[in-house]
Amino acid sequence: MALPNSIPPDIKPHDGRFAGGQHFFACRVYFEDTDFSGIVYHANYLRYMERARSDMLRQLEMDQNAAYESGEGVYAVVDLSMKYLLPAKLDDDLVCISTVRTVRAASVIIDQNIMRGPDQLTSASVHAAFLSPAGRPRRQPKAWTKAFTSVMEQTDTK
Repeated sequence: MALPNSIPPDIKPHDGRFAGGQHFFACRVYFEDTDFSGIVYHANYLRYMERARSDMLRQLEMDQNAAYESGEGVYAVVDLSMKYLLPAKLDDDLVCISTVRTVRAASVIIDQNIMRGPDQLTSASVHAAFLSPAGRPRRQPKAWTKAFTSVMEQTDTK
């Protein structure tokens, strides 16, 4: 099989977007996400949420890889509370909505909800701490705190 000379320019990984201070990230349920009955395996909701948070940080111009490689630090989930309300199924189109709830010097709390159309399937609260390379809490970069606060303020005014 011959490979193409170039990849069409519109073929890109999916990007979410902000609207009204909330980040929206779409995904689809694939066979690999489900158990034998066609229902999404519970741990995969965490993967959807992680992808949505990573995309949100990327869109806020927070370069996590550069911060890690420079020895500045990295985010780690230190607390997570999640409720499963309805099951997602094979081929469902889902949207993960992320809302910055609290910004502290060394951490952020993000509320995340996975929706299938108007139906809420899960809700979660994710507390991520910014850690030094030694694993100790460290102040997150000021530009990042400012970006989170800006998004939070947009949500508060809606």
